[in-house]
Amino acid sequence: MDTRVAPRPVAPQAPTDQRKRLLVVDDEPTNLHVLRQVLQDEYRLLFATDGAKALQLAQQKPDLILLDVMMPGMDGYTVCEQLKADARTAAIPVIFVSALSDSADEERGFALGGVDYIVKPVRAPVVRARVRTHLSLVRADELHASRLQIVQRLGRAAEYKDNETGKHVIRMSLYARALAQALGCGPDWVDDLFNAAPMHDVGKIGIPDAVLLKPGALDEREWAIMRTHPQVGAEIIGEHAFPMLQMARTIALTHHEKWDGSGYPQGLAGLAIPLEARIVAVADVFDALTTVRPYKAAWSVDDALAYLQEQAGRHFDPALVAQFMTLRPVIEEVRTQWGD
Repeated sequence: MDTRVAPRPVAPQAPTDQRKRLLVVDDEPTNLHVLRQVLQDEYRLLFATDGAKALQLAQQKPDLILLDVMMPGMDGYTVCEQLKADARTAAIPVIFVSALSDSADEERGFALGGVDYIVKPVRAPVVRARVRTHLSLVRADELHASRLQIVQRLGRAAEYKDNETGKHVIRMSLYARALAQALGCGPDWVDDLFNAAPMHDVGKIGIPDAVLLKPGALDEREWAIMRTHPQVGAEIIGEHAFPMLQMARTIALTHHEKWDGSGYPQGLAGLAIPLEARIVAVADVFDALTTVRPYKAAWSVDDALAYLQEQAGRHFDPALVAQFMTLRPVIEEVRTQWGD
């Protein structure tokens, strides 16, 4: 008979306190007490009564700092300057809380990198609302940055699948951005294009290696499989409300369409092809021509530009090709910085 005693079940640990952490800085204990009463139910709090202690505690990376201005020794403005000069603390949002109510004082606080300025005596609803607002903005920035990272990594995954170094998506994205800027597109649209362009070939993840990595020419059946990658890419990205992801899906689906209607998968022609896809087509083909591939040597910049001009009105939007011809200095700079 087995006489071993079964181990007692381990009680689950209580979850750690997930509340945001705030650093409150003021040389007056009364003011610290007031802010403690206002904020302690929603946040974890750290306290400092002088600038030196504030800089020390800031190394613990609080989510937000409430900073008095008039303090002996080192005032709040100086503290903020030092926080923003330190890469470890520069991103922490700072809300000034001060009895100084002149507009010049507020302007100075914002100029030094503060995100808000609350005038004493503080009102509890105002403090809570301002803190929530700026923590929400930080969260939104974090989500945006995370979304971009996911998009960029997925684009890199497609390039590795296709035996690329990953620099191709960087170069072609830079070319696409430069072309969009030269066309006078708005800065937000240009930024979305720059971040969406690396996803253009993400559908290649769904193409069998026997087809994608075949060293020789593809036969008719294999080409039919290869031509499914735009639709696969659109399905991988999916439908989204976010403009950048909408653009990424459009580019993935339509970047192999041709100006004369002979492209795939939909046979779109001319201005029916979305502008972002027409831009990416120029940038993508140019970079593919000017870099070494398993099946070809790198073309010279002159030969690649001549090919674009030859294909203007057939493969490419002729107006975009003409504009791309003016970007030779940008092209050379990108190739120097991001060459394989």
